[in-house]
Amino acid sequence: WLVNVKKHETMKTLPKNWLTEGLIDFEYKKYQLLAYLQEAEREFRSVKVYPVLSDLVEHYKLLKEIESGKAALKSLFPKEVNGIDFQTNQLYFQPKIEDGQLMEELSLITAFAIPRVYGQIKEGRGILDFVEGNLVFEPVGIQPIYNKEGYLMVTQENHSDIYTFRYKSDFLQMAGEKFKNISFWLVGIFRRSWVMTLEKLKLHLIREIKDLPNPAAWRLHSQQHFPIQETILPVGKRLLINQLGDRD
Repeated sequence: WLVNVKKHETMKTLPKNWLTEGLIDFEYKKYQLLAYLQEAEREFRSVKVYPVLSDLVEHYKLLKEIESGKAALKSLFPKEVNGIDFQTNQLYFQPKIEDGQLMEELSLITAFAIPRVYGQIKEGRGILDFVEGNLVFEPVGIQPIYNKEGYLMVTQENHSDIYTFRYKSDFLQMAGEKFKNISFWLVGIFRRSWVMTLEKLKLHLIREIKDLPNPAAWRLHSQQHFPIQETILPVGKRLLINQLGDRD
């Protein structure tokens, strides 16, 4: 029944403080950004949306904050020790360079980077919409009243593998607001057959995993072959959050 899990390679990311790290020069930063965006584009061409899309969104937010003057630039600059308090064993730091010297250069970099990062984000979101249009999301068997924990069974057209995840829904507290979140754990990859249907797999999980005697179970079926971890599962997370929201 079980199938071996393949490991996925991760793409190289752009450091959060890439703007103020190392040589602060427009041509150098332009090269650094374009190399990163080229790799992001390569991921998108493979229909691998995450984590690169969320990474792009974080870079875009920081670029916009810097552009509007809201970001604390001094906190981003590299620092050096300029004093020690031996009574408290505390080090004192100062920026290696004054941010006033860099405003013109940073302005050039952000003006170049913002539209290109935003364009890449739009492409990633377009891929997500396309993938969602090719997914079927439906319950497996009778659903219990409590559905905050359960299983998500991912299948693909013309493939017999059933990627089976356990999920748990909770809330994250960020900036004084609560956001619904879902965590996933891979239970196993099973082989679908006339003996192993989704309903029988659900019964098998109930017998094997005792702490979920009456679980909710959902099927997420892809009509095309997309990467599971990088694309199908993140879209499924969004669909599952919307479904669970109906019972909050």
